Formats: sequence, structure tokens, C-alpha cells
Amino acid sequence: MNAAPAPWSGVAYNQATESDNRIHADDVARQYGFRGGLVPGVTVYAYLVQPAVEAWGLDFLARGAATVRLERPLYDAGTFTVSVVPGEGASFHGEVRDAAGIVCARGDVSLPADAPAPPVLRGDAPIPRGEVRPEASRAALERLRETGMGSVSFEWRASGEMERTTRDLDAMPDLVRPDRGAYANPAFTLGIANWILATNVRLGPWIHVQSEVRHFAAVPRGSRLTAEARVVDLTERGGHEFVDLDVAVFLAPDVPALAARHRAIYRLREPR
Repeated sequence: MNAAPAPWSGVAYNQATESDNRIHADDVARQYGFRGGLVPGVTVYAYLVQPAVEAWGLDFLARGAATVRLERPLYDAGTFTVSVVPGEGASFHGEVRDAAGIVCARGDVSLPADAPAPPVLRGDAPIPRGEVRPEASRAALERLRETGMGSVSFEWRASGEMERTTRDLDAMPDLVRPDRGAYANPAFTLGIANWILATNVRLGPWIHVQSEVRHFAAVPRGSRLTAEARVVDLTERGGHEFVDLDVAVFLAPDVPALAARHRAIYRLREPR
């Protein structure tokens, strides 16, 4: 452990304006009542845990734990601060606040002394290439809960936009800088939970709202990854349709990298 986690401030970056999830595009987001395209929730997660990456380094990427609850949007080019309230042992409670002082996200981050039982690769069948995804609906996700979701495999090359959580690379920890670091940043690793959902069903605009994350191994450059997921809950609240997933990411069949309980609004209520 190198140092105590420290608060920091930065400028938000919406690196997903061209993604298939159009809630990150200004025109679509405004239809749903937002000021503009939303900074991805996994990017806000990376902001929240950056004090841990700076202080605990590779230890956090290899065995850290965190929760994030996304409460209000964070917008591109807006300034934000991340507060740190120390807890017992190697832990802290953090809040991400925008320039107006509004809490956009909060969560608890730690470096636990004890490791939980790691996820086990089930060997789920991969999604067939060219398969037509069903439209995201309660019925389609109920079927996936019964039959299982398809797995995805890919190689991390540090060449995508999700490797950059800010336009100013100097604001990123050296360990995970795409031009310098040797490991994937937390926005990318948690972002795999978004990707496996979007690979199994065809989504419209949708929003990541909460995650409970456990890191089991840092993800080195050039890693070949496999992700599996299962639907664990489906709920409706205020006209929004929510899905909870259990997601596990593996570097090898016996080497898990991350496990997460991931919640998203897969279908937003119709805009007024």
C-alpha cells in the first residue's frame, strides 16, 4: 500500500458519443429530459475508484472491491470532485459531485483482507456470429433467465475510447493510462458488463445505475478475455424497466478477473 486515498477533481469526459447506446448522444438524451449525453456510468465508476488506484495501485486492480450508485447525470466537459471519507482499514466512502455540488454518484471502496470465493467459469455457449439479437423486453430477458445468456470472448488491445476516461491523460493514474500503463482501467473492465448485455439483446437508449464489483486480477495489455452473465432479477419502477445481472470476466478458465452484480434500466419510460 503506497498511500492513503486522497480526494481529487477532474473534467468529465463522455467518450461514448458514437456508441450504440444513444443515451450518450446529446439529441437522444435531451428527448428523455437530460441536458445532454450522459457520461457512461462505468466511467463515473472509474472516477470514484481512482483514489484507490492511485493509493493502492496494482493491489486494487487485483483484489479491490467497490460499489457505485449512480444518482444524477454527469455531463461532458463538466468539472467534478471526488470526496474521500476514510473508513476502517483500507477503505473509504466516496462521492462524485458536479460543479454545482450535486452528488452524481456515491459508493464504498476497499481493499479487503479476505478474498471471497472466486467465480467459476461455467462454459456458457458463445453467442453465434451473426445471430439476430432479440429486442430487449421483459419477455426476452425472462427467456434468457431460463435458458442462459451467451458468453463473449475478445482481446483487450488498449485501442478503444473506453481506455481513456478523460481527455487529459495526465489526470489518469499511470498504471492504467492507455499510452503508458500496462493494465486496463476500471471503466473498461466494468464496461464488459454493459457489453455482454448489449450483445445478448438489442437495446434502445439505456442507463447503467448501480454495480457491486469485486476485482480478482488486473487485466494486462493483450489479454484474451471471456465474459459470462446471467439474469438474476427483473423489476419495474416509475415506468422504467430494470435488469440485474451477475457478470464474471476471466483471463483464463481458472483465472477470474472481475465479478459484478450489475443493474441497468434496459428500457426507459417513454419521454413526455
